[in-house]
Amino acid sequence: MSTIKLYSFPVSGYSHRVRVFTALLGLDIKLINVDLRNAEQKTPAFLAKNPAGQVPVIEDDEVTLADSNAILLYLAQKYDASRQWYPESIIQQAHIQRFLTFAAHKVANGPATARLIKLFGAPLDYELALNVSKDALTQLEAHLKDRNWLVGEQATIADIANYTYVAHAPEGEVDLSPYPHVIAWLQRFEQLPGFVPMQKMQA
Repeated sequence: MSTIKLYSFPVSGYSHRVRVFTALLGLDIKLINVDLRNAEQKTPAFLAKNPAGQVPVIEDDEVTLADSNAILLYLAQKYDASRQWYPESIIQQAHIQRFLTFAAHKVANGPATARLIKLFGAPLDYELALNVSKDALTQLEAHLKDRNWLVGEQATIADIANYTYVAHAPEGEVDLSPYPHVIAWLQRFEQLPGFVPMQKMQA
């Protein structure tokens, strides 16, 4: 098996999704940092890999793939023989897809956007991001009240897709303390063998 190249940025939650999953799978990767601060993602060389000019991107033999959720699906189906992370059950796959969509909308427009505003000064609506964050966390809190993982009895890519930006919500001044079941879920995720944390922003 060849080494997978992962083009990422150290404080990108989308990059971390892929980084942590490769670690949980025990895959050999070559981590290539893309300097977003100096717009390296907009250079012709990088745009040839992802015309959207975004990280993460992986190169795996002849496959070049962008979009963190798409990469999670690819890695799970190619490298997880146990089928823990993306089970064969059609029903579980449908529930996983629901949480991938949740991550791409509620979490992206809530905690991820709030963090983008507070840490990077993005010219976006903070009050809207805060309201979406509260709605997203309230939904997760209710869902996790009687279960350990988002789908099924084991961690899946649904948990990976939602973990990072929820865990780093406090960097966007989103308070997690009203959501004890969410906090417990984050702690369970961080105890998974092979887990690697995302770098925190320096003050």
